[in-house]
Amino acid sequence: MWRQIAEDLRMKIESGELGRDGEPLPTELELQVAYRASRNTVRDAVKWLVTRNLVYTRSGQGTFVQPKVDPFVTRDNGQPESGKEESTAFDIAVRDRCRAPRVSSPRVESLRAEGRYARELHIADDESVVSRHQQRFIDDVPYSLQTTFYPLTFVERGAVRLIRAENIPEGAVKYIEDILGIKQVGWTDRYTVRQPDAVEATFFSLPDDGRVPVVELTRTGYDQDGVPLRVTITTFPSDRNEFVMQYGQVPEDEWADEAVQPTSPSDRTGE
Repeated sequence: MWRQIAEDLRMKIESGELGRDGEPLPTELELQVAYRASRNTVRDAVKWLVTRNLVYTRSGQGTFVQPKVDPFVTRDNGQPESGKEESTAFDIAVRDRCRAPRVSSPRVESLRAEGRYARELHIADDESVVSRHQQRFIDDVPYSLQTTFYPLTFVERGAVRLIRAENIPEGAVKYIEDILGIKQVGWTDRYTVRQPDAVEATFFSLPDDGRVPVVELTRTGYDQDGVPLRVTITTFPSDRNEFVMQYGQVPEDEWADEAVQPTSPSDRTGE
């Protein structure tokens, strides 16, 4: 009985009859009535759909159809920064694939550097930092979250645009160099795969059972004296992102059918 219900629900999902426009599936009670089945039978049917990644559940909200996502490919070739303003680079890369990009205006805060951010920037826990946070979308689907942290002393020394909730057209790294003479000459990347936190799960509409992890990229930029000048943390949901690392001599037409996003440090809004 549960298998028959599951197959019927699968056909309705694949035809678009159920789960349209982000609406949840009928409730357990509604399914019990519709199929004249017990609660356990309905639950077994839904579990079967979950294990096949057709639907996912969110506590207190219901069961939803797993959206069909066309993954976006980000390529890192280890080359120096291109000089493009990040939102322009992101816009071009996405539009090259005939898709629609969107980047939110930065949310800017001044906060105490505690723990991780203080360690990354080599500053004391009681010092303050400026954070610039943005959301990225492709085809109105959440693609990534990004937050960059800078020492507040940069603002005190004259780089006041860092604290303003507006984009920096030339890129924040270039702006810091022009205003303060602090040039980014290198960076380190660290990738971590982990379960999403509550904010990420909600923003990316991920299942709350943690079976879809996120990839967290921590990029720390260093100046000519080897001192960290910023740390950028970007979170990507793993169900809609792919990463290609290319080094050395690679045929130019490799991945030519994919639009790729530059990942050089000066190419990021808010950095």
